[in-house]
Formats: sequence, structure tokens, C-alpha cells
Amino acid sequence: MAYKLLSLALTVVLGTCPPGPLFGQSAPQPSSLLLRLTDGDQGAPVATAEVYVDETAALYAADRSGRVRMQFDAGLAEVNLTIFAEGYTTLRRQVTLTETSQELAVAMTKLSQNLSAVTVVAEGQRRFALNRLRAVEGTAIYAGKKTEVVRLEALTVNLASNQARQLYGEVSGLNIYESDDAGLQLSIGGRGLDPNRTASFNTRQNGYDISADVLGYPESYYTPPAEALREIQVVRGAASLQYGTQFGGLINFVFRKPERERAFSLTSRQTVGSFGLFTSFNSVSGTVGKLGYYGYYNYKRGDGFRPNSGFSAHNAYLHLDYRLSERSSLSLEYTYLDYLAQQAGGLTDAQFYADPSFSNRSRNWFAVDWQLLNLRWDQRWGDRTNFSLNLFGLDAARSAVGFRTNRVSQTDDPTAPRDLLVGNFENWGAEARLLHRYKLAAQSAVFLLGAKLYRANNSALQGPGTAAEDADFSLALDRFPAYPNQSSFTFPNRNLALFGEHIFYLNDKLSITPGARYEYIRTESAGSFRRIDFDLAGNPIREEDFADDRIFERNLLLVGLGLSYRPSESTEFFANASQNYRSVTFNDIRTVNPSFQVDPDISDERGWTADLGLRGEAKRLAYTLNVFGLRYNDRLGEVLQPEVQLNADGMEVETGRIIRLRGNIGSALIYGLESLVEWKALDARSKGGTPYTLTAFANTSLTRSEYTASEIAGVVGKEVEFIPLLNLRSGLRFGYGDLLGSLQFSYLSDQFTDASNAPQDRRDNQSGIVGVIPAYGVADLSLSYRWKAFTLEGGITNLTDNSYFTRRATGYPGPGIIPSAPRAFYLGVEIRL
Repeated sequence: MAYKLLSLALTVVLGTCPPGPLFGQSAPQPSSLLLRLTDGDQGAPVATAEVYVDETAALYAADRSGRVRMQFDAGLAEVNLTIFAEGYTTLRRQVTLTETSQELAVAMTKLSQNLSAVTVVAEGQRRFALNRLRAVEGTAIYAGKKTEVVRLEALTVNLASNQARQLYGEVSGLNIYESDDAGLQLSIGGRGLDPNRTASFNTRQNGYDISADVLGYPESYYTPPAEALREIQVVRGAASLQYGTQFGGLINFVFRKPERERAFSLTSRQTVGSFGLFTSFNSVSGTVGKLGYYGYYNYKRGDGFRPNSGFSAHNAYLHLDYRLSERSSLSLEYTYLDYLAQQAGGLTDAQFYADPSFSNRSRNWFAVDWQLLNLRWDQRWGDRTNFSLNLFGLDAARSAVGFRTNRVSQTDDPTAPRDLLVGNFENWGAEARLLHRYKLAAQSAVFLLGAKLYRANNSALQGPGTAAEDADFSLALDRFPAYPNQSSFTFPNRNLALFGEHIFYLNDKLSITPGARYEYIRTESAGSFRRIDFDLAGNPIREEDFADDRIFERNLLLVGLGLSYRPSESTEFFANASQNYRSVTFNDIRTVNPSFQVDPDISDERGWTADLGLRGEAKRLAYTLNVFGLRYNDRLGEVLQPEVQLNADGMEVETGRIIRLRGNIGSALIYGLESLVEWKALDARSKGGTPYTLTAFANTSLTRSEYTASEIAGVVGKEVEFIPLLNLRSGLRFGYGDLLGSLQFSYLSDQFTDASNAPQDRRDNQSGIVGVIPAYGVADLSLSYRWKAFTLEGGITNLTDNSYFTRRATGYPGPGIIPSAPRAFYLGVEIRL
């Protein structure tokens, strides 16, 4: 074993193949196959092709000469291959293995520009029918997990505005906050998890983290533009073993790849819409020698549908990759985002039903400055061993200034200081993965080993901002020294994780995948807050500074198990169960003002998730049906209660003030049924040869929940927040020649926003923070028409002009009800050169 480890270490350093067998890898098998993939028109090699083998669940990539080498065990008589490459028709080939070594030439048909839009999208939909990740992808294992893949090429939706309810229309059970017009921030949750800034998911792009602080503050202020994406991968709770401890699982944004057959290509998209919306997306792509590149610049601006809600954003991205050899490559990625948004504030219930476009906040602003850097090394040793290493970092800041009292109806005093919050995020990490295929008792087996090191040095400052109306994020402590909400904290967080999974194929149909993850987490908060007491005339009479230093250090082990049974190529039964964990974040343990307290016994959240389901295809029907359960222990949240202090006799007495207490509300059980049915009703050609398609889908989630234990009165037996009983999204996708379209409807039933299940009071003219989110339904229509290199797009969002809301904010961008946008129009044009 020492020799093998040394051999592997030499491989990493020297970039060469190990001098001997790796981890017991068997000698080359008798059957081998060499594919030579070429362009059917020009005869040039197709270097971007990939080949998937059904019998072994292995994925092979072509080299620069379009060659794919594969080896198979003795006794395997035939293999079924799926050959695909971007810009080419997907091919299926059945190959009989009759020789020790054989070659096969395959000419691939290019999806040329003169094909109709329906033809191109139908090809994308045929690949989209594989709407799940394969058992093994690169250096990751997904066997037995519930995975969902959104392939952007198969959708006709509002890409320019990152319209989340359309993009994720076929992802089951998601609860989506709609807080802005341009999709600058994605806020989604599922299965009872808080949607705020997608904090309950591990959020990544191209496999590396993009949130503010993965464990200390896992909120995503940056969301990639949909126009730049190839697909969005969603893996539910069982992803905790490979991607972190979050209950939600993984969301991974996969960007478009560099064009491999061209040195230069350009895509330019310009879109205008209601409420002053304008977006400009411009990307370049190509390959020169061994260097591939893809980059874009995206600009967005708008006025918003309410007063005081204008915004502007600049987003840029660059990807460079270099092939060191046929088996080794390096890639470098840089992402930049800068945006500024005025926030119209929240509304009370009475204000919302009187006029949902009303705003009484003109001095609230929010700004984000986000920079991401990632260096990745991919290495293949033979056809059985893959290695990847990501080195990533974040240098970012977010600033907020404004008037945000919980008494939402209160008018803002233009001469008073605004509340200022500034957060700085500096972190870096490294994640290494090694995946190896081998034989175990004549059956295939795959194991994955990985390690992740993460360090964060973040800070948060709260204090008086200026009394101006503009976006001034400077601290005005010299002018307002008696401002009551003052605090300053640093958060030096540390994390080390080791993880592994293993696929055991018991036979050709059944596999079992156990896994484990070890975590060392140190969440630290060091700082102080100031308490200032005032007399009845509003004069400060006492000032005190309180140190509030906390350290949470823990070691934990998570385990999980997945099962997959495939009675046929088109049908799979899957099941998985996994432990989950959410560490206390620095927002959980930071005291923000005197009316806010943190429970000194606050602890992490723990629990588990489980899925049992069936997915498959039958002729023109694709389906997924599963039940799930989620056990959520020590769920964190906030409750209002009287402030208690010790008197001179050591007795607890109430001070007469009501405070917000942050702590562990209790334990909950969440369970439900999720289903997705997609029916291709039409897929034919007219008498004149024009192709036409019609596809219908229904995505349904039924979820129940209950708090089963709590030390807080009135919580046990109540429903969990953010869970509608019915979450339904259905729609039609249609096409005729070069015209494509989609009509989608979303419906969510009532949902509570707090653990006490407070009902809605439409007459409430004070708060708007607590209460039911009423049921709502919304429809969207999107159309596109392609002519040569041009594509014209347009549509209507909120087709029936419903007045509704999806969120009651307790902080920015509220507090209060955040209304969703009324009916809006958009029109865009795209050119590809």
C-alpha cells in the first residue's frame, strides 16, 4: 500500500502515469475498442465528443484527434454507446465485441444553421430526457441520489431576467422568493427550508463554492446569468456527503464551454422590458491551439415596478483552459459582479391590499461587490482513475443602508441617521477528489475519496449611516454618537472535511452506495455591541459596551446510503438516506442591537433526509415519482418574547421591553410526495416537411410538516414555516418550424412564516412581518423566432396581472411584505456569429 500511495504522489508531482498498478487495478482486459469520431461534412476530428457506455456507466472523452479508447472485461459480448458533442446530433450505437482489439469510425452530423428551431430544440430535449446525472460524472458520484438537471438549451423562457419560476419549473418542490425584476439574487428553498438567498443549499458554479461563507454565512448574493449557463444541477439532501452539510443539498451552475471547433465566436443579446428594464449580454468563445476561452460581460439596469427600486449591475466572467496533454488540463476562472439597488422597503398587510406599488422608503440602498477566482487541475491516469483539484477564493463585500424599523408603517424621518450594515468576506479553500474504477468479485466498482480545506476571515459592522438620500455607505459615528444599533465583529472560521463514497454493483441491475463525511468546524465570533438607554425625552442617559465573543468548535461524522435498481435501461428505482447538519452561522450568534438577544445555549441543527422513488421513460412519457422525509432537530429561528433580567436579589424580572430572541425553536418532521410527468404529445412534420412539437409537463409537490418538540410555548403541533401544502408548476412547450414557445403556470397554497403559525390580518397597519403568505397563482408566456443567425424573443410575465407576494422580510429588503411584480413585457434580439 505504501508503494501505491508513493506511486500516486509521484504521479501528482510529475504528471506521469504510475509505474505500476494503481489500487489493485487489473491488467488490461482482452476486449478493447477505439472510436474515431469525425465531422460528417468536413472530415475533421470532433474533439469535444463524449461517449457514455450503458453497461459500465463509464464516460469517456475524446482526445484532440477525436479518438476515444475503451477497454472492456472478457465475457462482455456487446456494449451500447451514446455519443454526443455540442453542436452535433446525438448518436446511439450498439457494438458487438468480437475481437481483442477493434476500431470503429463514426461520422457525426452537425446541427447546421439551416435546421429549424424545432429540430435543434428537439435534439436538446432528447438529451434533456436524461434529466438526471449519471451514476458517475467526472470526479463525483450520484448513484442512488435524487438529481435534477435543467438544460437551458431546451427551454424557451425569460433568460435575460433570470426568471427563477420559469427556469426551475420542472424542479420539484422549490419555494421561490421573488424580490427583484432582473434575477440579481436567487432565493430558493425546498422541503421547508428558508429560501432567503438560497442559504439552505450548497451553491456552486462549475463545482466550486460561490456563497459568502460556506458554513459561517452561506448566503448567495451573486447569481450567474442564465444566458451564460449550459445547465443547472440540483442534488437533494444526500449531497451532504460530498458537498457539505446543508439540508437542502447542492445547486451547481454549469457554464457554457469554449467552442472547440472555432477560433472565435460571438453571441450578443439585447433585451428591453417593462419598468425601464434593459439587459445586454455579450460573450466570446473559441479555441486557439491548446488554449480554450469563454467570457462574457452582462449589464442590467431598471427602474422597478415600485418607486425607489431602481438598480444597475455589471457582471463579467472569464474562463481559460489549457490542455497540458491528452490526459491533463488546467483551467482558470475569474468572476466579477458589482451592483447597486435602491430598495423600496416592505409593506404592511393594509398597505399591500390598498396599493402594492406603494413605497414609503426613499433612503434605502443595497450594494454588492463580488470577486471569485478558481484554479482547477484535471488529470486522468489511464481509463479508470480521475483526479481533480480546485483552488478557489472570494474577495467580496455587501453594504446596506436605510431605515428598517419593525414598525413598517412608520414614516422615515429624512433628518435622522440611517442604519448601516457592512460585511466583508475574504475566504479561500481547496478541494481535491480522486475517483477510481476497478473490479471486485467480477463486478464493477467505483470509489471516490476527497478532502476540503476552507478558511474564512469575515467581518461585520453596524452603526449610524448618514442622513442623506443617496447611496452613501460611510459610517457617520462622529455625527450620531448616540445611535442605538452599534456593533463590530470579526468571524475567523475554519473547516476541514474528508469524504468518501463507494458504488458496489451487486449485479447488472442493482447497486449500493455507502458514504461518509467527517467535518471539523470552528465557528468564531469576536466583537462587541453597544447598549444605550434613553429617558422619556429621548436623551441618552446610559451607555455600555458589551463584549460578545463566542467559539463553537466541533467534530462530526455524517453517514449515508444509496440504492439503485434498474430493471431496464429506461427505468430506475432509487432510494437514499443521509445525515444532515447545519452549523450555527455568525448571523445566528451576532447581537445586532439591544432589542435582539442570542440564546446562550444556541446549538447547531442536526437531522436526516431520505428519498424513495421511481423514474424512467415510456415511449413519449418521462416521469419521476418519489416520497421523501426530513427530520429537522434543533431548528433555528426567532421568536418575540418579554426581556428578562436579574434584579438585585438575583431574581428574574421582566423589564417591560419585547425582544427578538434567536435560538433553537424545536424539532420538526417534514414529509411529502413529489412527482414530475412530461408528455411529448406531438413530434412530427407537416405535409410540407415543417417539424412541429408539443410537450406538456406537470410538476407537483405535496408536503406536510409538524413541530414535534419545543421548549417554547405554543410551537409543538404547529406547521413548519415556508411549506405550502401544494406546490404545482405545469406548462406547455411548443414549436413549429423556427417558432418556439412556452406557457407555464405556477400555484402555491398558503404557507406560514413563523413557528407560531400566526394568521394573516389584512387590517394590520403596523408590521407586515408575521402572518400567512396567501395562496397565489401566476402564468408566464414566452416566444422566440429564429432567422439565420438572428433570434427574436419576447414574452409576458404574470400574464393575468395577479397581485400577490412571496415573502415577509424581517430585514432587508424590508422589513414587511415584499410585493411581486405585476404583468410585464419583454422583447429581445440575439445574434450569433
